[in-house]
Amino acid sequence: MRILGIDPGYGTTGFSILEASRGSYQLIQCGVITTPPGMDFPKRLEMLYLDLCQLLDGANPEAMAIEELFFGQNVTTGIGVAQARGVVLLAASQRDLPVFSYKPMQVKQSVVGYGNATKHQVMDMTRRLLKLERLPRPDDAADAIAIAICHARSATSLLSRT
Repeated sequence: MRILGIDPGYGTTGFSILEASRGSYQLIQCGVITTPPGMDFPKRLEMLYLDLCQLLDGANPEAMAIEELFFGQNVTTGIGVAQARGVVLLAASQRDLPVFSYKPMQVKQSVVGYGNATKHQVMDMTRRLLKLERLPRPDDAADAIAIAICHARSATSLLSRT
């Protein structure tokens, strides 16, 4: 199964393309889609949309896994991230791509086995699961990989078949 993992944002959106089969994972590609800070916000969303459409059309994923939003202290930033997430969901919907959302705690539980794991623990386990020499960078790309692994583990779980 080819999974596109997404860590949404309007300045930086992390992505990963993961091939998952019977408990083994192969990272095909990871990176970030960035938009310039000084650009008008609607233009940033348009740039994100166009870049993501290009990625989707080239990668041909079978599913998209995306992180659910967690609003902390800065609600203003959260609103912008929510709008960027909407653009991502639109691009997936236009391609009839199934979308699966995961809370940060679900991702940590799936990758590390502990829902309150630290960011470093998630990144290190991601590196180990993919047998990588070093941690994936930048952090947004590494987060997108963890989200894709979370979906791979959930989608192949025997619990998902009941």
